Amino acid sequence: MEILSWEFVSALLAIVMIDLVLAGDNAIVIGLAARKLSKDQQKKVILWGTAGAIAIRIVATLVVVWLLKIPGLLAIGGIMLIWIAYKLMTDDSGHEVEAGNSVWAAIRTIIIADALMGLDNVLAVAGAAHGSALLVVLGLLISVPIVVWGSTLILKWVERFPVIITAGAAILAWTASKMLVAEPFVKGLLGDQSWLKWVIQVTVIAGVVAAGRMKQQVKEKAAV
Repeated sequence: MEILSWEFVSALLAIVMIDLVLAGDNAIVIGLAARKLSKDQQKKVILWGTAGAIAIRIVATLVVVWLLKIPGLLAIGGIMLIWIAYKLMTDDSGHEVEAGNSVWAAIRTIIIADALMGLDNVLAVAGAAHGSALLVVLGLLISVPIVVWGSTLILKWVERFPVIITAGAAILAWTASKMLVAEPFVKGLLGDQSWLKWVIQVTVIAGVVAAGRMKQQVKEKAAV
């Protein structure tokens, strides 16, 4: 994949979008973990907590990129990503994060929580990177600082424009569909019928968005 080619740029944009949409929880974690500290200490916690989280995220994602080369795992990863995309549209999870009483305690909380909560992020980015370590590193270096320093703004945008979540879910579904059709076993079944790949991709994206919207409507009716 050539740098600055359309394939490279579109994959990078997809990774950044995935990170921004999926990182809302991580932004909340940072705020909760540092809430008991002074303003100066909070700045240190955000800086070092983010650095640690980025390092772990890069290593974990590169490992998953390597694992996805094992036959069968690309399809499994794609199916898991479809579920993640659906949950993104329908899940309203709470956050129970212990606030650190010292700088290092808060940093440790952020890094551990990010590692545990970032599994969906890791899989999504690995799938969108198409085996490129450069895309993984660039995508995370661009998006994570944006999330940390602009977390409040991002969360406000998501609340004001719910379509952002729908767009994020569609991108995840698109990534999942590309993983599915790239699986050697599936490619063998499809043969030279390239139009079938597009049918599968469109079906996956439309199915995830439609199922997510239906679930949202059911929850809204139940809340009335």
